[in-house]
Amino acid sequence: MSENKQSPYQAPNSSLMSDTTVKQNPTKKPWYQQIFTRSMLICIFTGFTSGLPLYLLINLIPAWLRSESIDLKAIGLFALIQLPFTWKFLWSPLMDKIIPPFLGRRRGWMFITQVVLLVLIATFSFFSPQEDLSKISLICLGVAFFSASQDIVLDAFRREILTDQELGLGNSIHVNAYRIASLIPGSLSLILADHFPWSTVFLVTALFMLPGVFMTLCLAKEPPLNTKAPKTFRQSFIEPFVEFFSRKGVRSALLILLFIFLYKLGDSMSTALATPFYMDMGFSKSDIGVIAKNAGLWPAVISGILGGIWMLRMGINKALWLFGVVQVVTILGFVWLADHGTFATIGSYERIALAVVIGAEAVGVGLGTAAFVAFMARETNPAFTATQLALFTSLSAVPRTFINSTTGYLIEMLGYTSFFWLCFILAFPGMILLHWVAPWHGEKNKTTFN
Repeated sequence: MSENKQSPYQAPNSSLMSDTTVKQNPTKKPWYQQIFTRSMLICIFTGFTSGLPLYLLINLIPAWLRSESIDLKAIGLFALIQLPFTWKFLWSPLMDKIIPPFLGRRRGWMFITQVVLLVLIATFSFFSPQEDLSKISLICLGVAFFSASQDIVLDAFRREILTDQELGLGNSIHVNAYRIASLIPGSLSLILADHFPWSTVFLVTALFMLPGVFMTLCLAKEPPLNTKAPKTFRQSFIEPFVEFFSRKGVRSALLILLFIFLYKLGDSMSTALATPFYMDMGFSKSDIGVIAKNAGLWPAVISGILGGIWMLRMGINKALWLFGVVQVVTILGFVWLADHGTFATIGSYERIALAVVIGAEAVGVGLGTAAFVAFMARETNPAFTATQLALFTSLSAVPRTFINSTTGYLIEMLGYTSFFWLCFILAFPGMILLHWVAPWHGEKNKTTFN
């Protein structure tokens, strides 16, 4: 199942497929030589600049709305504003087809999306949730659209600069930098909100898009254009999907897509309203900023880097199994914490309990996400990197967008404890599908596209 079949859709005359090759390492380098490279440094920047706008929508906006007395149902519905993350495959072919007149196909789009995001995030400082909720929702939609567009080009760019051997480690570094970015809207910004007006908070947060702009202009080099830019509608929109289904077979392709939808479902739901949950447990915004966020940083970074190194040795398939188990089990920490009920006072025990739960969750999600992202990148054909990766990541974002929008209603109906038990149960279907999409002994060391 995990081995790529010879595709009947090789089409020797196809203008897109003729020059396509997968970048391979002729010899296997020691893991320490693979870490300290320009490509891995770039992965740090791509992860940070990709994660910042998403975590702003997931962490900072809900905290802002909750602090301004917006109810949980309305905050939960704000997850629907992330719809662009689930539909980005619709315009991803255009980002392959249209080449900006400066910096090249990848770097040009990277620069455009990053500058627009910086401006949009700063725009929040001019509005109030009690008076301008509809306007805020429109700005959130704009942030989601350009963040999803940035992800399209960053995912394609990263796939093109990494060899197949580097995919596991490179994506692990990307994912951990992605999580580090959460400390800005989820920690620093919350701490600032206890001491400064929200207008100042959003202006400061917006400035953290500048490292991504620096990477685009100063560090990144435009990848060689090994494939011709698509010229027709069929080449842009149809061939990427036909190639995937032809290469994998319809049954296998559908199982892969179902797996991508389900693998992160339980863990995504459990953290959908994490910040309001901590606030409802009695923790202050400073507690959340200092304890809840930082407690997960170093466990996530260390486990993520180790996970990337382990993937060099064990392969992506086994990593999906082992890291997935950790990801599922750590959801039980939320069950245990919620079972305490709202704390009357916040002391050392409560802060340590929160730190342990968040640290365990960070390890599980960090490991699971690193393997998951590497798996999605491995399943793409380099001739259609942007569109196929956009399809996969769009599917993986569906739980975060559609299903997470119901979490506010589920929590009010079930209570926090029963809700987290539901998340734990929903984490199992994705694990079961591993038997078909990534069997334990079924990994192939090398993938070749003709």
